[in-house]
Amino acid sequence: MRDLGAGFTYLLKGQRWVAGHGKQYGFGLLPGLITLVLYIAALTTLALWGEDAVTWATPFANDWSSPWQGIFRGFLTAVLFALALLLAVLTFTAVTLLMGQPFYENLSEKVDRDVSPDGTAPESGLPLWRELWISARDSLRILVRALLWGVLLFALGFLPLVGQTVVPVIGFFVTGFFLTEELTAVALQRRGVELRARLTLLRSRKTLVWGFGTPLGLAFLVPFVAVFLMPGAVAGATLLARELLGEETEEGGDDTTADPEPEDVTQQSWH
Repeated sequence: MRDLGAGFTYLLKGQRWVAGHGKQYGFGLLPGLITLVLYIAALTTLALWGEDAVTWATPFANDWSSPWQGIFRGFLTAVLFALALLLAVLTFTAVTLLMGQPFYENLSEKVDRDVSPDGTAPESGLPLWRELWISARDSLRILVRALLWGVLLFALGFLPLVGQTVVPVIGFFVTGFFLTEELTAVALQRRGVELRARLTLLRSRKTLVWGFGTPLGLAFLVPFVAVFLMPGAVAGATLLARELLGEETEEGGDDTTADPEPEDVTQQSWH
């Protein structure tokens, strides 16, 4: 349970860091604002014409009597919009990070320098196009995993009682895990940590990851909140990455740590 609280503390520390660095916060808002406008346009389009799309896709229900036709197509329309909303939540971070790669890389490096005892930050040494390619490739792989979980949880949602109580809770934890992976990737990718090693690293401290990502995922469900929390989320994820790798951090690093990271996982993540 201590790791849950530690993860949430890193989330708060990230927001506090950007609050004290207004310029970085301002630049960090731009990619989120652009992505938000695109997502709102897409969801609005779906809300306006989703019912027409469902009607077109279910011609076999044209001859159904009332009220079954309306109930069936209304249910499918609601499911379609719910899945689109879930997809938006799952992909918002990845798309925003991809669009704002230079902004968030710079922000993450400044956080590293600020909390590092020697004032340095790891650098990937890769050209921007290569970093963008790796980020896009890894984000697509994570999205596929997240969608598989989404389909599974959607199917389990039809189970009586369990589908309306346990499954949504599991869904929030799954969303929190993948959100954390996307956010920590900014700092871990600069350190040369490949996707498979990142996942191993995160799974080794799942409660820490859930403490960071689950409340963030819940907050992201509130319209516009994701945009304003994104810069602080990147900053907090950088601090979390340092914790996962066992790197020394100034200013109260011991206050938020739990059990130390196993040595073999740490060493694996660097190669």
